Amino acid sequence: MIGNDIVDLTLARKESNWKREGFLDKIFTTKEQILIHKSKNQEIMIWDLWSRKEAAYKIYNRKTGFRAFIPLQLECFQIAKHIGKVVCYDYCFYTKTQITTKYVHSIAVNEISDFKRILFLYSRKGIIKKNGIPVIHGNNNSISISNHGNFEEIVMLCKENLQS
Repeated sequence: MIGNDIVDLTLARKESNWKREGFLDKIFTTKEQILIHKSKNQEIMIWDLWSRKEAAYKIYNRKTGFRAFIPLQLECFQIAKHIGKVVCYDYCFYTKTQITTKYVHSIAVNEISDFKRILFLYSRKGIIKKNGIPVIHGNNNSISISNHGNFEEIVMLCKENLQS
């Protein structure tokens, strides 16, 4: 399975006051807050962690059918630069994050080897929703769509490796 999340940094700056009292406590664990406070760019670290949590939650929701606002149950850990893992209850997901001056984009998968099977789609053609989850008509590959502000990413997890 695959999940992804994109944050338009311009829109996030307008819509979210992450400095307001209680914001960090509501969204981030104590360990994550330490990462944020130690970061050279706290704002980017916040959206990095947030996008990883959201991407992982999309897989968790598909696996369990459970829908709820549970950001404190999704905890992010850093493995390497831009590679991480998110733990949610008994589940573990791996994330890869791209950070630019305009957006933060994270992709979550079940296994780290799944990163070799990701295909970026540039059109919604053929994509339908079944029970609120995007799928390509006649195809069983896992798809995730994320959009925020001026940005959208559609990713698919293919059956075979696309990279060697």
